[in-house]
Amino acid sequence: MTTIVKGIEGLRDKTGQHLGYSDWHEVTQEQVNRFADATGDHQWIHVDVERAKSGPFGGPIAHGYLTLSLAPALLGEVVRVEGFQMGVNLGCNKVRFPSPVPVGSKLRMGVQLAGVEDVSGGVQYIMDLAFEVEGKDKPACVAQVVYRAYT
Repeated sequence: MTTIVKGIEGLRDKTGQHLGYSDWHEVTQEQVNRFADATGDHQWIHVDVERAKSGPFGGPIAHGYLTLSLAPALLGEVVRVEGFQMGVNLGCNKVRFPSPVPVGSKLRMGVQLAGVEDVSGGVQYIMDLAFEVEGKDKPACVAQVVYRAYT
């Protein structure tokens, strides 16, 4: 279920709260190959399925940045921020990739609203994102993402 946050006061009220999880999404080899083509990162642990089987992860894995790039789509499944004329992604304060995402595994993202502060014309808010691989204890990616919303 999508959490709806309305305006500046809605953001302030949700500060410090976990907002929910996205659905589970399978990471496919086709998706990994398309990301490799888009970024030019064709390292064998991602795109050479046969070689990757004998590699350190027992098969191909998704690029860390592929995992992070899913944030906008998955975020929309978790939370919708309303009551602003526009919003922008300002960037990341911190990103880590603690564990791999094996191709064929399912991934979901959890979201916590870490903070809100006033800026000229609106607010800046920080979301802590945690990407989980189904059946694994350690997250695949943790990121602190900064957004701005303008009234």
